[in-house]
Formats: sequence, structure tokens, C-alpha cells
Amino acid sequence: MSENCNHGNNDGEVIIDVKNLHKNYGHMEVIKGVDLTVRKGEVICIIGPSGAGKSTMLRCLNGLEQASSGQIVVNGHDLGDPHVNIDQVREQVGMVFQHFNLFNNMSVIDNITLAPKLVHKETDEQAREHAMALLKTVGLAEKADVMPRSLSGGQKQRVAIARSLAMRPKVMLFDEATSALDPEMVGDVLEVIRELAEDGMTMVLVTHEMGFAREVATRVIFTDAGVIEEEGTPDEIFNHPKSERLKTFLSKVL
Repeated sequence: MSENCNHGNNDGEVIIDVKNLHKNYGHMEVIKGVDLTVRKGEVICIIGPSGAGKSTMLRCLNGLEQASSGQIVVNGHDLGDPHVNIDQVREQVGMVFQHFNLFNNMSVIDNITLAPKLVHKETDEQAREHAMALLKTVGLAEKADVMPRSLSGGQKQRVAIARSLAMRPKVMLFDEATSALDPEMVGDVLEVIRELAEDGMTMVLVTHEMGFAREVATRVIFTDAGVIEEEGTPDEIFNHPKSERLKTFLSKVL
């Protein structure tokens, strides 16, 4: 297990606090009373079968989906409070999706500098300097001035990560960030996430990459049918699962 597992601890600053989260779509209850605390420096991997509510839970954490009931507090801001500026909260919560959502009519570096200039009022020079540093971090400095259509899927996803980091978020959310990629591109994206973990970035990842979760997570959460079935360290979850449901799941994916 990597050394970053020491970053997250029970004494760390709480970045996200979720109490009794429920999410319904009509009569269908997708999330059924989830409690979750994310502390500074933690790397939490959420695993589980398709349809377990993993992505919905993640989207609730930055207000893309509105909770049906329960409480979500992000950096001290209650997302259910009508007076809270959800856009300001989202600035502190980076989100990387399955599909890259880049602006195809803008160069790579313009994709990355757009929000910092608009929202943080960074100058062109400040935004470009930071963007170049981030592109270097994700191994794509030489692609700064190309258009996204010329990039591979793995390269687009690394640009999407750099774009999220450009807003200097307190926490990064990854929703199946590698599932749309060709297998040979997955490693490059996981390497970027691994380096962020080693640098102490607080992250919550929905992932099918069990080996990766075992390696980088400080905590692994197994969800099934809208509830947290089991959670613990990678060693506890992968080597000493308690629930029969988790044992069955692992038998199929490992």
C-alpha cells in the first residue's frame, strides 16, 4: 500500500459531511440513507455493482443532483440551504467525468484557463502559467496549443483533470474516470491520479479499477442497492470482507 495512506486520519479537517442522504427518481429510491465523512487528505474509492447508486452519490456531493432528503455539507456550506451559492461551492469541488466534456472549439490551454479567468479573475499570464504547470503535471505540456479533437481519449481525460485542478479545488471527485478509455490508456490517467494522491489531494473516486483502489485508497466503500454495505481500509475490504454481498462481488471482479 502506498505511503499516502497516512494522509487521511480521523483528526483531519472535514471537507464533506453527508448525513442520511436519500435520492429518489419518482418512486425509485436510488440512495437509501447514506452517511459519509471525507477528511482532508483522504482518498476514498467507492466500489460496487452497476446501479448501486455510486455515480448518483458523487453527483449529489457537488450539487449536480439535488438530494431528496438528508444533509450534505461541503467545506462548511450546507447544499440544502437556499442561501448557499452552489456555484461558489462547486469552485472548491473539482469533478472529472467518464466523458471529458472539453470544449472542442478551444485549444487545450484555453480549456484550462477559461474558468480561472472568468471566476477567479486571473490575468491571461497568471492563468496560462498555472495551466502550463498543470499540463506538465499530467504529461501534456507539448499539447497546450492543439485542439482537443487531435488528442487520444487518455490525453483528453488528463486535460480534463488539469482543467479541474486549475480551479484549485479542496476536493476532487472522479466518476469512473477511466471507464470510457481504451485499456492501454487507462494507466496514464491512473498515474496522474496516483500522483495527486501522493501530493495529499483529497479525492473521492467511483471506480472499477480494483487494483488501483487497493493501492491508493485510504478507505474503500462498497455500495450496493443504494446503501453502504461495508467500508474499511483496502486490506479490510479486499482481504478480509465481512458481508456475503461484498464477498460475492469481489469473487466476480478480482
